[in-house]
Amino acid sequence: MAEAPVRVGVLSFHDSKESKAILNAVDALGHDPVWLREDDVLLRFADGGFVLEPDVDVVVNRLLLSSTKQPAEAVGFANAIARFRPVVNHPDAAALATHKIASAAAMVAEGVPIPETALALGTRTLDRIRPAFGEEHVYKTTVGTHGGGAWKVHRDDFITGTVGTRRAFLQELVQTNGDRARDLRAYVVDGRVVGAMYRYAADGDWRTNVARGGSVEDATDSLPADVSDLAVDATAAVGLDCAGADLIEGPDGWVVLEVNPTAGFRGLFRATGRSPAPDIARLALERAGATADEELVETLRTTLDDSMPAGVRRRVASIEEEAPTVGRTERVVVSGTTDTRAVIALCDPTSARTVVDLQLAAALGAGPIQAGHAGETAADLDRPRPVVDVVVGIAGTEQTVDAFVTDRTDESYPLVLGRDVLGDFKIDVDSRYE
Repeated sequence: MAEAPVRVGVLSFHDSKESKAILNAVDALGHDPVWLREDDVLLRFADGGFVLEPDVDVVVNRLLLSSTKQPAEAVGFANAIARFRPVVNHPDAAALATHKIASAAAMVAEGVPIPETALALGTRTLDRIRPAFGEEHVYKTTVGTHGGGAWKVHRDDFITGTVGTRRAFLQELVQTNGDRARDLRAYVVDGRVVGAMYRYAADGDWRTNVARGGSVEDATDSLPADVSDLAVDATAAVGLDCAGADLIEGPDGWVVLEVNPTAGFRGLFRATGRSPAPDIARLALERAGATADEELVETLRTTLDDSMPAGVRRRVASIEEEAPTVGRTERVVVSGTTDTRAVIALCDPTSARTVVDLQLAAALGAGPIQAGHAGETAADLDRPRPVVDVVVGIAGTEQTVDAFVTDRTDESYPLVLGRDVLGDFKIDVDSRYE
């Protein structure tokens, strides 16, 4: 007798290719995918019971807490569901993993090696402990994503205990062999590495994130067993069912940098030809008491179907109703590693990237300066421009972006916001901040 189809919900409030891939894998395995999106979900408590609409048998948690305006709201919402439905990546574990110091503590408590790390809430305490971290070290915000909020700094650089509104901490800079910085991303699902890749930093950068132009190389079949075990142990220490574990090999062996509960699939698939989506779908089905055809799971790993799942209603909400509005010019709070300033910025959606004045970048302590490119076309690649990380606060949001540095002394505005900041905003060209 055939199993009854299981309804697998993917909880995701953003237009995620990974969410689509998991939903499509559920469908390919013969079960019913349900996208639990913000404008579709209802939680109701009535007559002493719990009602979830649309109802599902099991939930895969893909909420992006690192970029959510109110992460506590999202964690509370997911926790309410977790009281009544099995959840892959429990919201408490996902929240723990998102905070780099909290997750570091969880790993150290379980004997997982990490680089030397220190969080000091006061700047004087931070300065006191810095000599122990050597000539160069890493300076990070406690919450960040895609390499944002991470800087390589010299011991003489002035830094503070906060960047923008986020706490920041020090971490040992692990020196790797070779001309380019390299680390490892191992994707763990249900206690097993389903794919692994080496990530190499782009020229002029020290961070290996694919989102920052890093290159990738398949490491799945060559991964030593002890390194695979370390990735699995780190994921378990944080309490996650599936995650991208980032590791790096230094002079004293491998250490874990962080564990990402919503790691992307595309870089891994490009490097390995393997998608974690069917393994995540299988785990969800097993949590609901169903089984998945192992041969079919293996076949599905070789494709990454991130198209819109069949039967999922497309979102057609108007921009006017959904997107926050900013004017042609706006008051913006911008931060570097040492200072925060309020400035008037020009909002320019024709520019792909944000541009910051050289003097403003220096005043903020924005840096260190990395090599960048002037635009997005092939011809632009021959025109390098300096790039720094800045934290931009606008209309109640805060995000870290790579900003081009130019001399804007003769311009009206020291900061020009590009699509990297403005992508989720509607711009009222008739409105200006005076």
